[in-house]
Amino acid sequence: MARPITLFTGQWADLPFEEMCEKAKELGYDGLEIACWGDHMEIDKAAADPAYVGTRKRLLEESGLQCFALGAHLAGQCVGDAPDPRLDGFAPAEHAGDPDAIRQWGISQMMKTAKAAADMGCAVVTGFMGSPIWKAFYSFPQTTPQMVEDGFAKIRELWTPILDEFDRLGVKFALEVHPSEIAFDYWTTKRLLEVFDHRSALGLNFDPSHLQWQGVSPDLFVRDFADRIYHVHMKDAAVTLDGRSGILGSHLEFGDLRRGWNFRSLGRGDVDFESIIRELNAAGYVGPLSVEWEDSGMDREHGARESLEFCRSMDFKASDIAFDAAMEN
Repeated sequence: MARPITLFTGQWADLPFEEMCEKAKELGYDGLEIACWGDHMEIDKAAADPAYVGTRKRLLEESGLQCFALGAHLAGQCVGDAPDPRLDGFAPAEHAGDPDAIRQWGISQMMKTAKAAADMGCAVVTGFMGSPIWKAFYSFPQTTPQMVEDGFAKIRELWTPILDEFDRLGVKFALEVHPSEIAFDYWTTKRLLEVFDHRSALGLNFDPSHLQWQGVSPDLFVRDFADRIYHVHMKDAAVTLDGRSGILGSHLEFGDLRRGWNFRSLGRGDVDFESIIRELNAAGYVGPLSVEWEDSGMDREHGARESLEFCRSMDFKASDIAFDAAMEN
């Protein structure tokens, strides 16, 4: 059976949720990974009002869509980040300029999101955790081992009560390994899982695009963390180093053709999706392939259509027979 192909609504949060459902149905998607911003999933309402959750379920059902996961990237970022004025845009306006209030809001939102997911019938919440030490990823001024140790310890302190709530409600949190997170590549992911003693509530939202431009092989990442892949984002990236452009982006906006890398619509970048599908098959992953469409150089509806077609053509199940079994007498 082919995996369901869903569309992450984070890049479409300017549309009302009802219109988003109609759009996804018209495009041909099987479901949505619902972002917890815009009006797509208002967490305070979802946690307090069963009727609100019922309305979301009805809109999905009327469009023939399923929901396997909620995306709580913005609130999650507010939990673990060091004070940063950019977080003012993620939290309610009344918390602007107050890092402690923003963090407490993020913690509260994440706990409520676990309940909203359970009420929606979703087993997974995808998102970010933030990082108090992201600014120290390059060791100048000098970053001591103790600073790094303290950063991971702080994330454990902040996220343990949240993950306890996820456990209580039978929902898993899937971190998207991503620049600006406590786990942003292979070795930081390994360290994070060890810091949390490999507790089952914490897994991964596998997104190959963020690994690709860093030089990490996405298929090997799946192989080594196979038991922690709780959700999959389908997103592509192209590295275009030309002798001028650097891998760190040069403070140029996404889509600027002078950058050393950019996100691309599926199939138009460098990610080896066939190897990823083979590894997902070997891992026994049967969950959704969720298109997180990002390509600043392309119309998003065109991109969403071709990305769905790409996923359909790329996805295949593992063989249930040995190809040479019929060669025996």
